[in-house]
Amino acid sequence: MTKPSEHHPDMPESAASEPAAAEATPAAAEGEGIAAALEAAEARIAELEAQIADAADKALRAIAEADNTRKRMEKERQDTAKFAVSSFARSLLSVSDNLGRALGAITAEQRTQEGPFKTIFTGVEATERELQRVLESQGIKKIDPQGQMFDPNMHEVMFEIDAPDQKPGTILQVLEPAYVIHDRLLRSARVGVAKGGIAAEGSQLDQSV
Repeated sequence: MTKPSEHHPDMPESAASEPAAAEATPAAAEGEGIAAALEAAEARIAELEAQIADAADKALRAIAEADNTRKRMEKERQDTAKFAVSSFARSLLSVSDNLGRALGAITAEQRTQEGPFKTIFTGVEATERELQRVLESQGIKKIDPQGQMFDPNMHEVMFEIDAPDQKPGTILQVLEPAYVIHDRLLRSARVGVAKGGIAAEGSQLDQSV
C-alpha cells in the first residue's frame, strides 16, 4: 500500500508553488494582450472618427463654397442683364437734354398760341415723353433735384448762387438732371447751389467738390 507523500522538511515552499505560477503566467499574458488590442482598437476608432469629422467638415465647406459661387455667378448674370444697356443709355441722355432745352426755349405764351411754335412744342414734347418711356422700360429714371440739398454722391456743383434766404447747399438751378439705372447712378446731376444764407443744422457742403 502506497504511503501518502510527506513534505520534506528541507524542500522550500516556493518550489511547491512553481506549478501554479507557471499556469498563471500565460493567462496574465493573454489578458495583457487583449487589453493592448482593445487600446489599439480604441485608438484606431478615435483616429477614424477624427478623419470622418474632418471629411464631413470639408464636404460642408465645399458645399457652402459651391453655393456661394452659384449665387455670385447668378448675381453677376443679373447685373450683366440689368446694366448691359448702360453705355448705350448714357449716349442717349444728351438727346434727352437737348429735347428738354428745346422745350424750355419756347415760352408759355408761344406754346398756347396757334402757329409754328405750338406745333414744334407739341412734337418735341411727344418725342421727349416717348424717349423717357423707353428709358424707363430699361430701368432708367430721371431725377430732378431742384430744391433738394446737395449730395456729392448724386450731384456735381457747377457754380454757387448768392441766396441769403436759402440754406447753404440748396440746389437752386439744375443744368442737367441725374439719371439712375435700377439702383446704380448712371449720371450725376449738374447743379447750381446756394452759396450762403441760413445755416443748415448738421449739414455742410462738401468743399472738396
